[in-house]
Amino acid sequence: MSTARDIAVDAPASAGAETPSGKGAKDENFPVGSFLLPKHLRPHVAVFYAFARAIDDVADNAALSSEEKIKRLTAFDAALNGAPGYGEAYHKAHALRESLQETGVTTKHGSDLVAAFILDAEKSRYATWDELLGYCELSANPVGRYLLDLHGEDKAGYRYSDALCTVLQITNHLQDCGDDKRELDRIYMIGDWLKEEGEDFTVVERDAVSPGFRKVMDRMLDGCEELMKDARKLPSALNSKHLAMESAVIVRLAERLIQILRKGDPLARRVALTKLDFASASLRGAAAGFFSAGKGAE
Repeated sequence: MSTARDIAVDAPASAGAETPSGKGAKDENFPVGSFLLPKHLRPHVAVFYAFARAIDDVADNAALSSEEKIKRLTAFDAALNGAPGYGEAYHKAHALRESLQETGVTTKHGSDLVAAFILDAEKSRYATWDELLGYCELSANPVGRYLLDLHGEDKAGYRYSDALCTVLQITNHLQDCGDDKRELDRIYMIGDWLKEEGEDFTVVERDAVSPGFRKVMDRMLDGCEELMKDARKLPSALNSKHLAMESAVIVRLAERLIQILRKGDPLARRVALTKLDFASASLRGAAAGFFSAGKGAE
């Protein structure tokens, strides 16, 4: 049987099921399997990311109907869970299954991501904050949970990784709100809050953020700030210094992204972290994570 390292390096692009966008780890806002993680685990993280990227690309492909997206995503999940009859077209699902077998991590995290992307094919608007948090529970939180399980961490840490992953997802939605509407007809703004400000979902089609939209953005960022109270505890809740360092870097990047979204206009121009933001967060976060690991979250 191929090892995770072999799969991560040698996997060919699958035909027939995938719809590659060309995006990769370098296109993400936050580090994916960086050098801070243990070397022997990075290939497994790469396999998990490759699977997530493949199913995300299916969900985001505007040329596919909702029905076709659901069909392909359901097949990826079946292949991940070892159902017979799924061949080379689902190579990344088979690769992840083998990696999970090697590491003893459940397939649930991958299946939850599939469920999130099926939801994207079925649902494009969110009326309440709780609805959006429910989506993030499937679309973002499984990534943090996978990393904790891969490092043998206590599942009690899910509370803190969930908070951080949800913040990353919501801030990404705010960054991409205009593009998400134009390219995918998806809006992750809170519909009920827009109504309270005399706005509706068409607000994201404008060239600049309106006062009402700004209030909704700030309210969503307030929710992120509340989640950050738990997210900041994640490095201390971890025993692995490697994962604590990585998570502390990401905590600082999330804090910085909230700051710039408070001031920026994502409809007028891309609001993004700079190289200086990454450098500062990497230096400060890695040091903080190294010394806080194992101290306990409370």
